[in-house]
Amino acid sequence: MHRPIRLLYVDDDPGLSRLVQKDLQRHNFVVEIAADGEAGLERLKAEPPRAFDAVALDHYMPGREGLDVLPEILALPDAPPVVYVTGSQESRIAVAALRAGAADYVVKDAGSDFPALLRSALEDAVMRDRLRRANEQAQEEIRLAKDRAEAMLREVNHRVGNSLQLVSSFIALQSRHLSDPAAREALKDAQSRIEAVAHVHRRLYTSADVARVALDGYLMGLLEELEQSVAAGAIDIRLEAEPLMVSTDQAVSLGVIVTELVTNAIKYAYPEAGGEIRVRLEARDGRALLTVEDDGPGMGDATPKGTGLGQKIITAMAGSLRSKLDFDPEHRGVRAQLAFDL
Repeated sequence: MHRPIRLLYVDDDPGLSRLVQKDLQRHNFVVEIAADGEAGLERLKAEPPRAFDAVALDHYMPGREGLDVLPEILALPDAPPVVYVTGSQESRIAVAALRAGAADYVVKDAGSDFPALLRSALEDAVMRDRLRRANEQAQEEIRLAKDRAEAMLREVNHRVGNSLQLVSSFIALQSRHLSDPAAREALKDAQSRIEAVAHVHRRLYTSADVARVALDGYLMGLLEELEQSVAAGAIDIRLEAEPLMVSTDQAVSLGVIVTELVTNAIKYAYPEAGGEIRVRLEARDGRALLTVEDDGPGMGDATPKGTGLGQKIITAMAGSLRSKLDFDPEHRGVRAQLAFDL
């Protein structure tokens, strides 16, 4: 150890205390002596926390024994490790000291090995304490770095969400100045897709978890927006979703897919009258199944309606999930299902 170890040696034997002091000071220790437990406790209280790197505490002393003082030492703010010293061969005293929180113990005897054994125990206790403290400091730095990164990521999500909302507003303004119904419809579809992505980022910057999205809550908010903006109250969109967490990329892909399927159902399943669209999310052995269905006339010859862009977007988003969209031919309307890994 390069840095000197500052030790408080608490023992009522002045001769042994001076012997220990001389020996340890030859081995990179700075040693102060206290004549009994009360004096040692007062000396520790008089110094700022961690002024001493370790305490060697004798068991048999006048007034209060070491076991009486040990808990009070360890209760001090940022207490140093304590090596318990006793002349007794009774193992119960050593066990009691360890249970009370002592870092180690050394049996004191008249032989010349005692200072060396004490030095070894103290060096080991101080080393373990310094490693523990270094580890705690490293963990705290990691926690602070993680908090800073999460705060930055939350701010990024906030800015991205606001920017996408701004783009959506520009599109809405632009569509009002178009006389071509097809062009207005195309812009409205684009706006819905942008809103699906923006909604992910809004969920992220208001959530404690900035890396994963609660899919059930996300779909609920997304469908509420679609019901208000696209369906305009004529369509009843119902959601049954199990609580599932997915990555940001998965949430974006799923949100765009649901937006396309629900928008298509609004356009083609119920073009004139109202109806019901059902969205279900189920967990199945490490995978999830997304279902979007309606009770409309069905797909007929399955020829894409409109430009076919929506189908291309769905295929691309499903591919990013390493999956594909399947249609149930037995359902009277349209039932689209997508299975994906969690």
